Parts: sequence; C-alpha cells; structure tokens
Amino acid sequence: MGHRSRLSRGDARRNARLTRLRGIVRPELAVLAIDLADDKQAVVVADHDSRVLARRTARCRVWQLDQVLSWGQEIARAHGFAGIVVACEPTGHRWRIVAELTAALGLELVCVQPLLVSRAREAEDFTRDKSDAKDATIIARLASELRCYLPERPDATWARLRQLGARRAELTTRATAASQQLRDLLEAVWPAVVAAAAQPLDSLTWRAAVRVAVSHAGGDPASLARLGRARFARAVAAELGRWGGQRRCHRILAAVWAAASDPTGVAAQRPGALERAGLVMDDWHGALTALANLETRMLAVLDALDLTGLVTSIQGLSAVGAAAILAETGDPARFDTARALVKHAGLCPRDNASGAAAGKTPSRARPPAAAGGGLAGGVGRVAPQPGPCRPLRPLDRPPGQPAHRRPGPYRAGRGPAAPVVGRGHQARALGSGHRRRRPWQAGRQGGDRPRRVRPG
Repeated sequence: MGHRSRLSRGDARRNARLTRLRGIVRPELAVLAIDLADDKQAVVVADHDSRVLARRTARCRVWQLDQVLSWGQEIARAHGFAGIVVACEPTGHRWRIVAELTAALGLELVCVQPLLVSRAREAEDFTRDKSDAKDATIIARLASELRCYLPERPDATWARLRQLGARRAELTTRATAASQQLRDLLEAVWPAVVAAAAQPLDSLTWRAAVRVAVSHAGGDPASLARLGRARFARAVAAELGRWGGQRRCHRILAAVWAAASDPTGVAAQRPGALERAGLVMDDWHGALTALANLETRMLAVLDALDLTGLVTSIQGLSAVGAAAILAETGDPARFDTARALVKHAGLCPRDNASGAAAGKTPSRARPPAAAGGGLAGGVGRVAPQPGPCRPLRPLDRPPGQPAHRRPGPYRAGRGPAAPVVGRGHQARALGSGHRRRRPWQAGRQGGDRPRRVRPG
C-alpha cells in the first residue's frame, strides 16, 4: 500500500510557475501567435483549444506589426474574448521588437522555445512537414498549454552587460582560433620553434620572438643570422611591450634563436605559411587587445550595478568571470531560488531512475537555456573528433554504432557491415533462437561448464 506524501519542492515550484503563466495566458484572452521572419510574418489567432479563429500573412517588417496586433484584438473581441496574449519564438533579435510593440500597446507576451516547436511539429500530424502557417498554429497550441515562459525584460544596464558578454564570447572564440591556427602553421613548416617553450602560446617572450622572426625572416628562418643575435634580442624587447610583457625570458629567446637554424619542416610551404603566420599573429594580437578593452567595460558595468564587492568575495571567482556569468544569466533576482539559477546553467544533475533501478546522474546533456541562448547556449557541446584514441568511423558503419580499435576474437570472422554483437545484444543482433557458444562449450552438446578443482 502506498503512503501519502506532501508535495515536493519541484511540485511547489512547478505549480507556482503554472499559476503565474495562467495569470498571463488567461482563459478570457485569445492567443495571437506569430512565426517571425524577415519580411513575411505568419499570424494566427486561436482559442485555448488551438482552434484557429483567423489567419493572416503580413508582408511587413517586424516593426510594422502594430496594425496586425490591432487586427488580432478585433478578431478576438468578435469571437467573445476580452483581448489577446501574444506568443512567438525567441529567435534572433525580432522577438525583442515584438516585446517592445506589445509593451507599448499594453499586451502580454510569452515565448515558446524553438526546441518545443520542433518536437511538437511531428506530434501535430505525425509528419515532419514545416511551414510558417503550421508553425504559428503550433506556437498558439503550446502557449495555450502553458508550455511557454515569460521573457526577460532587462533594464538598460543589464542589457548592456548582456551585449558586452556576447561580444566577449565572440572575441574569445576569435583569439582561440587564431592561436590554434598559428600553432598548426608552425608545426608544419617550422616545428623547432614550437618546442622552444613548454607552453609556447602562453609565453609572451615566445610570441614576441616569433613575431620578430616571422617579420624579418622573409620566408626562411635561417636568414635571421644576418640580423644578428643582439639586434634580434633588442627587437624582441621592443615587441614584448606590445604583447603586454615587461621582462624577457632569455632561455626562450635563446631557444627561438637556435630554432632558426633548424631546417625541419615542409620547405615548399614555408615561405607562404610564415607569411600567413605573421598575419594570423596580427589578428591574434588585435583580438586580445579588443578583449582586454571589452573586459574593462564589463567591469565598469559591474561597478555600476554595485556588484563588484559581492562577486569578488566568492573564492576562486574573478570579477571578469563573474561579469561573464551575469552577462549570460541576467539579473539573478529574476530566479526564484539558487537551484533555479543552477538549472538554468545546465549544471544540475538529471534524474535517471525507473522503479527500483537507479542509474548515474550526470549533468544535463541539453541545458534548458541552450535553445534560447542562456548560460550554456554560447558554449555548446563540442562534437567528438577522430584522433589517436577515437578512430574514424568506417563509411559502412552506421553513425550510432561504436568504432572498435581492434576486433575481438568473435569479430574476426564478421564482415565490415555485420551488426555489433556484445553482451546483452545476442538476441537482437543474431536472432531470438541463437545463442553464442563460449570457448569452453566448443564440441559439447550439453553445455555443462567444467568445474574448477582445488589443488590438495
């Protein structure tokens, strides 16, 4: 017999969220759903059973939707509703324009995650047909079912921090790409200089020395001998200040000078690759300079919010790191609990239990904010790349089938397109009537396993 239990914290939070949403998507209001595009907007007015009351395709920009919103109010009143509530997907920048228009007209706006629309599209009629008119109907249905959320409406200061955070993510990606591209170029045509430092990309002396070498080598590092070691050291000292350094590391400087006489590398590609490496270093330096300037601006916004002292009191968190986190999450006051903020970031463990079985509980594979550009939306998940420990999948192997580095004793006789046979998969791969024999069963009919005899 089961035992009565009180509501969990999740039930209470879910009930409170649904109550707030029902206060916005009220039964006396019709739902006006918009599938936003550049100059073609698909609009649907529907009731709470997703019955379409009117449909319209507006050939206009998003800023010109005020007439469409007035038309939707007239349609809703004609069918006995008190007004409308607007629903759309938070795609791109256009939903912010819709939020501005609805606020000016005194209307409420809810947003539906694009991931939900994609999943509901197939559940609508068991097909994967996609059109603007169908998507508008699906948005209206999801909004009436309260499978939506209230979008954030930040003030000017928080909005500025959000924009600066997006720019910081862009510059970080650009700087990282330039550094990795520089390493790839040098490993191909001048590998000795990469070994001049333990962490070459992090060494300011190495950056300055390589930039001087690339600009004076003329496509051949051996030509640095004409410059002379003393003049080379002075040029590196002048270049070091440009990268933000003050003191040279003579050990790395000597290693770069010695690497100039090493002929290892693809000789035919060296002149062009070194020229390109100089251009890449200029791009890298420009991205790092812009990134430092941008982080100064973010710290100024953090001071304007009077949060610098609070965030720096957290051990292990810098002011720049806190500004980057707040740029993604927005004002933490909009979250009911700290647990909600962690869940928004995609860091909370997910449930993996059914009945008496309980599996592992890793972090969420798809953070809730990934589809809408939240804390994890700008980071993303890197796809596994082939490498020494992850071999390339043969062309005849399905994408879901794992790649084995070496065949086992029971895989040697199987063709390349044969199904995987492993523990627990014999019946599915080989048929319900097949049972794989163990080595000790070879030549036996009964299949009795020999018992181990203890010595003595």
